[in-house]
Amino acid sequence: MHTTYESRYANSPAAVKQMDTAQLRQEFLIERVFEPDTCRWTYSHYDRYMAGGAMPVTGPLALETIDPLKSNFFLERRELGIINVGGAGVVEVDNTRFELGFKEALYIGKGVEKVVFHSVDKQQPARFYLNSTPAHHTYPTRKVSKQDAEVVTLGALETSNHRTINKLLVNSVLETCQLQMGMTELKPGSVWNTMPAHTHDRRMEVYFYFEVPEGQSVCHFMGQPQETRHIWMQNEQAVISPPWSVHSGAGTSNYTFIWGMAGENLDYGDMDHCRINELR
Repeated sequence: MHTTYESRYANSPAAVKQMDTAQLRQEFLIERVFEPDTCRWTYSHYDRYMAGGAMPVTGPLALETIDPLKSNFFLERRELGIINVGGAGVVEVDNTRFELGFKEALYIGKGVEKVVFHSVDKQQPARFYLNSTPAHHTYPTRKVSKQDAEVVTLGALETSNHRTINKLLVNSVLETCQLQMGMTELKPGSVWNTMPAHTHDRRMEVYFYFEVPEGQSVCHFMGQPQETRHIWMQNEQAVISPPWSVHSGAGTSNYTFIWGMAGENLDYGDMDHCRINELR
């Protein structure tokens, strides 16, 4: 049981225009999020955002600091968002235990020293998807289920983008410093997410795709609206989206994805929309 991490530096639009497929994948794709008995992190220099996964199997798995943070403990200057995409689990926060079922979320505020992940059944281990951002203030730890979320249904089957957006860890549901997380579920027959596409220069974002059926894939689109690129993704992979980039995808089947973002503000609607027929 241990912690691993990798760092990703920020790239300019001009640099990304010159990248081939392998370079795009190396810079932006997080190919492996979960590993048994390991807490895996990708540390992005876009807004110092961290995305990763904790998968306790044979025993508890503690949240540990990593060298880039230069901190005594992980949440010394950070906040943490968790969404369980696996079997039943428990997150121990100092002396309080929170049970997290499938697709349930937990927010943990700055200053908490002890966080331990548990699986209820090692045959069906929990898979805790993690996002973390720098924090300036301590807000209370809180569990959020889909019943507590702000739910919005958008799109239509006729345009292949009928979807339900579950706003879980957002400022309309609970207080955070800058982290926001939610989950979008596509209806059967729909394949497009976040379409029409948009950018938000004041925030970066990370997408985590899951419930992608075996043998199916998602094509994730990124880049400037008039200079788009794409990355083919598989189940339980994540992708980093710079503030200047669109972030949208189309699957060969319907699927679910978790979005997490951070940056200048907490205004969910602060985005610059891109006309579909003007994308290039």
